Amino acid sequence: MSNTATKGKADKVPGVRFYVIRNVLKEKAGSADSEPGEAGGISLEAIKAAEAEFQKMSEDYPDWVQSLVDELMESYRRCIDTPELRHERMAAIHDIAHDMKGQGGTFGYPLITNFGESLYKCTHKSEECSDNLVALVKAHVDGMKAVINGRISGDGGETGQALLESLNQAIQKYSSDEAA
Repeated sequence: MSNTATKGKADKVPGVRFYVIRNVLKEKAGSADSEPGEAGGISLEAIKAAEAEFQKMSEDYPDWVQSLVDELMESYRRCIDTPELRHERMAAIHDIAHDMKGQGGTFGYPLITNFGESLYKCTHKSEECSDNLVALVKAHVDGMKAVINGRISGDGGETGQALLESLNQAIQKYSSDEAA
């Protein structure tokens, strides 16, 4: 190739283009200064309907979460009855605990979140399925059952603190080298 042919190609460097895209979502949702029901904002009726639905879900939460507690209890029983399936059951327990740790506080049951988060953490290595871990799962499930059966919402006051203290004692007992 000749020098002039190469020079001609080098002169034709493509330019850079910038595109400004309108934020349509911001227009639909309204600004931080807009009141509910204003143009572009969420209607007051829609907000009230959503709040009513959320309140209903919060009231139904104990009944709804009971099925998850039942699943945890069934998995715990399978760990006792069929030790060869512990790895599989611990993985299921871990998944359920993950769901529960995210739900409780949302629906007014932060103790369920506390128990769920703790259970999630202690089952994260499901390949370690010792008898102590199984006993620790039982302590978590028992605490969750107490919260749900007693409809202990919020922090639970003295009862909630006693349940958390009981869980902490179980964690210390079944996590120590002496318990092994």
